[in-house]
Amino acid sequence: MRAKLRDLRVSDELAHNYLPAHTLQTCNTTFKINTTVLKIMKLIADLHLHSHYARATSKDLNLANLEKYARIKGLGLLGTGDFQHPKWQQDVRQELEEDEKGILWSKGGFPFIWQTEISLIYTQDNAGRRIHYILLAPGGEVVSQVTEALAGKGRLDYDGRPIFGFSSIELVDMMMGISADIEIIPAHAWTPWFSVFGSNSGFNSLKECFRDRVNKIHAIETGLSSDPPMNWRISELDRITLISNSDSHSYWPWRIGREANIFELNEISYRAIISSIRNKKLAATIEVDPAYGKYHLDGHRACEVCLEPKESIMQKNICPKCRRKLTIGVLHRVEELADRPEGFRPPNAAPFHSLIPVSEIIAQATGTGIATAKVWKAFNELIKAFGSEYNVLLEAPGEEIGRVTGEKIASAIMLNRAGKLKIIPGYDGEYGKPVFGAIENNENPEKGLKKQVKGSHKNQGQKGLDDYF
Repeated sequence: MRAKLRDLRVSDELAHNYLPAHTLQTCNTTFKINTTVLKIMKLIADLHLHSHYARATSKDLNLANLEKYARIKGLGLLGTGDFQHPKWQQDVRQELEEDEKGILWSKGGFPFIWQTEISLIYTQDNAGRRIHYILLAPGGEVVSQVTEALAGKGRLDYDGRPIFGFSSIELVDMMMGISADIEIIPAHAWTPWFSVFGSNSGFNSLKECFRDRVNKIHAIETGLSSDPPMNWRISELDRITLISNSDSHSYWPWRIGREANIFELNEISYRAIISSIRNKKLAATIEVDPAYGKYHLDGHRACEVCLEPKESIMQKNICPKCRRKLTIGVLHRVEELADRPEGFRPPNAAPFHSLIPVSEIIAQATGTGIATAKVWKAFNELIKAFGSEYNVLLEAPGEEIGRVTGEKIASAIMLNRAGKLKIIPGYDGEYGKPVFGAIENNENPEKGLKKQVKGSHKNQGQKGLDDYF
């Protein structure tokens, strides 16, 4: 069965035939190292990924598969992931060629940017802190220096996302001592575990975390369980660029590019990317509905208890079934730190698209598993017809989608585009799920949602390491 399913995936030939649509529309030639004629283009970038050397990843998570499925998704730029890992760095240097602008190019003409994620576990202000950071680097020489500096603090070869015992302040000093062009970005900034604002081990502000180095932080990654409107409620973040990435441990199309950044650039260069981030010039971001994220609401997965923040407060943040502490979700944490009302929008805030991956929509609409032959067949037909998943999600007319997949899937895709899909919220490590039954029956999707929440997530036992990411 496994071999049969592999044959139903998107073929290499099909993937290669479809460069991201924005590339074809805005460049006079396809991506090449020596390309000089580049107009203003919209470039969709996923800047937080992992290699097969990271924990809880597939051995097939290599550069070739990342490129293949990035093209299918409609992405125009990827982070390399895990650049400090010795073997992965060797793979990157052997398989990609770096140009004078800090961009790495595959033999097929696809661009990557040097990127990694590290974990810091330390004590500050008498409290334990566990925070993950994305690092972007301007070139291979700087990557070598970062690798050497990190190697002086601990092992690099056991995981693509290594753990260190120094502080966030020390991280800033270390990176700025190497190059002021290194970008340090708090990863999945609101996740209860391992994040700068996390309910279990984070801080109440960037200033509290970084102190007088806070001006070196220009962006945060919002994570799957929050979206821009939630972050707009924090006035401290007005100067901060809100970026979105997949943090993918897989190349599958329902993981890679599920969140991404839309840049408007006149060239593909590290400097152009970083300038956009540091000067709040992102054209837009692509987000999943925050309810889709694993930690949107409060809850206790083992007891199948999912609660809104007000309900958790009434329970004193204790599980009403087992009397153990609840995992406090992102929505609750935002409420704790917000100094603005819900619905506030800062001037000049970047727009965003709220979208659920196409494979997820097909799976839920057809009542089948996401990696089944039925889902792959419908997905492949859409890619063949429209060129990329982002084209399906954002551009393709509903009538044309319907002619390819049928009215049921097309209707769900158009509701998704309009931001009208209802989501059974995620909590305590469980992804949220789109609601289709109420839509089909023309019922109010809000009706009975809490009943669906209670019964929709089956107890899957003790958490594994992958549940936290």
